[in-house]
Amino acid sequence: MEGILDLLGSDLGKSIITGVAGQTGQDESKTSSVLTMALPVLMQAMKRNSATPQGAEGLLGALSGKHDGSILDNLGGLFGGGVDSNVLDDGGKILGHVLGGKQQHVENALSQKSGMDTGSVAQILKIAAPILMGILGKQSKQQNVSNTSGLDGLLGGFLGGSSQKQEQSFIESILDADGDGSVIDDVAGMVLGGDKKKKGGLGGLLGGLFGGK
Repeated sequence: MEGILDLLGSDLGKSIITGVAGQTGQDESKTSSVLTMALPVLMQAMKRNSATPQGAEGLLGALSGKHDGSILDNLGGLFGGGVDSNVLDDGGKILGHVLGGKQQHVENALSQKSGMDTGSVAQILKIAAPILMGILGKQSKQQNVSNTSGLDGLLGGFLGGSSQKQEQSFIESILDADGDGSVIDDVAGMVLGGDKKKKGGLGGLLGGLFGGK
């Protein structure tokens, strides 16, 4: 199974990047950079949230209902006349649920790292969140995911991917580095931090995939 970053390099990923860039009026390379940093952070936060029975139940319900992947069937329509306010509202709710009080911290960190203003970053995240849920919903349907263990495998697969085992263990090893139980601080710090010494980690992988050669 492809990881979420492999997917961004696919035709579907390119359509998403082009559409989101057009919607926000931002440069495509900067948009792709923001998405490349943001999606693993959102995925890891979802994985942490679904570690509780209530969290897993909520995510499974969303993936089999509203977020079943149908949003991906007409991306041209989604971006064609400007993204519908219902989609943006939905994105805001997903971000609030997944990131909680850390949302602004993540937006600020992405803004600093990408050089894009926080308002545009926030808009990109609102558009990306329902699309990310749709990608998960589609894959969940294909894999017949119906329980917590299947969900954990689905999220882990997207985060790791068959060729990214090292990056996955790297993420896991620093998740609660500061001991406060906050996955967002740790993952955002790792993905967005300026420390380039860890070229074998996810930060190095992100830089190599999108322009940071």
